Amino acid sequence: MSIRGIRGATTVQADELDSILEATRELLEAILEANSGMTPEDVASALFTVTEDLAATFPAQAARQMGWELVPMMCACEIPVPGSLPRVIRVLVHWNTETPQNEITHVYLRDAVSLRPDLVAAQ
Repeated sequence: MSIRGIRGATTVQADELDSILEATRELLEAILEANSGMTPEDVASALFTVTEDLAATFPAQAARQMGWELVPMMCACEIPVPGSLPRVIRVLVHWNTETPQNEITHVYLRDAVSLRPDLVAAQ
């Protein structure tokens, strides 16, 4: 079995706890739906990052609310690159799977579709 990385990102309109949790849940649900057979039990770990303008809560809290209680997770702040997209939540999920790398579906939602239009077009 291999460990595959699944990338995802979304944005929020404001630095508000409910907005961050809702957007993170939406992103994780979309990743689960897009990658057939994926379950929280198969997730080795997840790394969340947020842009420096988001500090109301940890995105990992949304995953825990979805039942990812045993998944090791970490949250960090993105490098504040001038001119980069604001209010972004990113995730890198490490998935234990037999799915080939070329069949992994990365998910970009809301304004984050501009981050990787090549991956969004491939969906």
